[in-house]
Amino acid sequence: MKTLRNAFLGIVGISTLYSCSSSDKLEDKDKTIVKVEAYSPAQSTNEGFYLSGEVTAKQTANISTRMMGYVTKIYVKPGDKVASGQLLVSISSDDILAKKAQIQAMITEAEAAAKNAQRDYERFKTLRNQNSVSDKELENVALQNTSMNARVQMARQQMNEVNAMLSYTNIRAPFSGVVTQKMVDEGSIANPGMPILTIEQNGELQVIASIPENYIQYVKVGDVAKIELKSLGLTIDGKVSELSPSAFRTGGQYSMKLAIDTKDKENIRPGMYVNILIPNKTSENITSKIMLDKSSIVYRDQLTGVYVIDDQSQANLRWIRLGKTIGNQVEVLSGLSQNDEIVSKAEGKLYNGVKVSVNK
Repeated sequence: MKTLRNAFLGIVGISTLYSCSSSDKLEDKDKTIVKVEAYSPAQSTNEGFYLSGEVTAKQTANISTRMMGYVTKIYVKPGDKVASGQLLVSISSDDILAKKAQIQAMITEAEAAAKNAQRDYERFKTLRNQNSVSDKELENVALQNTSMNARVQMARQQMNEVNAMLSYTNIRAPFSGVVTQKMVDEGSIANPGMPILTIEQNGELQVIASIPENYIQYVKVGDVAKIELKSLGLTIDGKVSELSPSAFRTGGQYSMKLAIDTKDKENIRPGMYVNILIPNKTSENITSKIMLDKSSIVYRDQLTGVYVIDDQSQANLRWIRLGKTIGNQVEVLSGLSQNDEIVSKAEGKLYNGVKVSVNK
């Protein structure tokens, strides 16, 4: 009996000890305070509105052929500078040369027949003056002469067409520039309209972008804009040079071109993506955006969120919906207000409900 009593007291003691230990652990977790740095998100109101765009050459051409044939020779490669009229590509012309020889034979035959017809006509005119032939006979010879001359003209027209086709077998640069792409290799079959090379004009660059219909009223040709090239860490000025008058078949997006000055900025290249700020020139609020530092964002599968500090100094993960990226900041479409306090850095592990202390 005494043994059972001692065993029971031992179990109670162990249970009490385990309970105290677990309680202490929970209490320690509740007392965990993570030091963090925090900020309130920026808000853009009267600054203007942002667009995404791309740097392009002011003049670009896709070089193609008007006829089907094998690519026998490509004289340039990407990166080569070319002059206007320079030979770029040759297409196989064997079939055309054979046709040219055939038409040349037709011309020779037609010209000989025309000469004979002309001699007959002159002879019959003399005979008619001598009343040796009738008017009807002279008329028939005259018609034959006209027909032979028409055959010559038709054959020569066919030769002009063949010569034009031959000119298409030697493709030349339409303007001076640089080769940026090569789409086919020698020996490939080129079809009419199929791009073979791309040439971009040297030097002059521009930015192209699309403007939503609700912002088009705020933009005019000649307006100055700020253009940020994120890849270069560079911001330059641009000027609106062209605005599309219609958004037909573009889903409510108006095309815009901006002229840029690339002098002393050799690193700017076609194909670079840019952010464009169109300043607000009126007292009207064009747009209201909440901007968030990219480093604050938490990614979980397909979701994005940030840790927000509440009134009890606790951090909680809040899911948000993001918009455009502007430099090191991202537009917040929903989920935050400008008064929220966002965790930017933490010296420990963050989880929902953890106590935080903001470093001042």
